[in-house]
Amino acid sequence: MDVVEAVAIGAAGVAAGGMNAVVGSGTLITFPTLLAFGYPPVLANVSNNVGLVPGVLSAAYGYRRELRGQRRRLVRFGTASLLGGLAGALLLLRLPDAAFRAIVPVLIITACVLVLVQPRLNRWMKARQDQRGATRTDGGLPMWLGVLGTGVYGGYFGAAQGVLLMGMFGAVLRDDLQRLNAAKNVLASLVNGIAAVVFIAVADVDWAVAGLIAAGSTAGGLLGARLGRRLPPTALRAVIVTVGVTASVLLIVRS
Repeated sequence: MDVVEAVAIGAAGVAAGGMNAVVGSGTLITFPTLLAFGYPPVLANVSNNVGLVPGVLSAAYGYRRELRGQRRRLVRFGTASLLGGLAGALLLLRLPDAAFRAIVPVLIITACVLVLVQPRLNRWMKARQDQRGATRTDGGLPMWLGVLGTGVYGGYFGAAQGVLLMGMFGAVLRDDLQRLNAAKNVLASLVNGIAAVVFIAVADVDWAVAGLIAAGSTAGGLLGARLGRRLPPTALRAVIVTVGVTASVLLIVRS
């Protein structure tokens, strides 16, 4: 790994950490960066997942004030996230590499679409919150199963799992959106964390790559939690979508 590659991967980690704290979809920055430098898709995904764990943890820490009073919710949904993340990681390791190459472009394009429609989704979520008031509920079994399914997706690939979680939370849960975003960061850290444990135990990890992304995403997660709301959202989404589409094209061309 030369200096240019190391700097680019570290910078992608910073951007991904910040994006995960505020929007989600940080994988749409780091994963294509690794592909551009010639890393095989599965190795890139595994190393990226391991590297992003400290970043999502730092984002959760940055939102610690909004987490107060959510212990019961986090325990309940945390079990779904852990089970889903474990299942998704095992699917990644059990399915052939060709399946990953075929599935991931579709997942990336779907994630890009979710990022594009997020402003409308946020307005819809806020309108529902305003109509229903502030009474809190946890959505019953359907919401638990939704979090489980999102965890499976996150353990397998993970781009825009935060967008999916916020969409479900805003549609069903009655709470402040910043508190829901804080809960989203915790659940994403559980999914990435359990998947990382599986990958470290039984898969090949490029530790140089994982270390660079970990350092960058940790700084980015803290900065994103503090400053991310001041970034121009349109520009941020444009970068995510551009990088995501580029990654899809790279995977299709190389498959």
